[in-house]
Amino acid sequence: MSKNLYKPGEDNKPAGKYTEVGPRGGQVDDPRIVNIDKGDRLPPTQKPGNKWKKG
Repeated sequence: MSKNLYKPGEDNKPAGKYTEVGPRGGQVDDPRIVNIDKGDRLPPTQKPGNKWKKG
């Protein structure tokens, strides 16, 4: 598993754009893309088990 994947609800991550990916970092259909500010918490994903990837 990649170190660059983050679980929903994690906070204090670097500010920027995060894209929803599958549990092992693969693409998902119609992924959510969010922008968070410093100290914000990552939002829930569309499907349990999905994660967030910065960039």
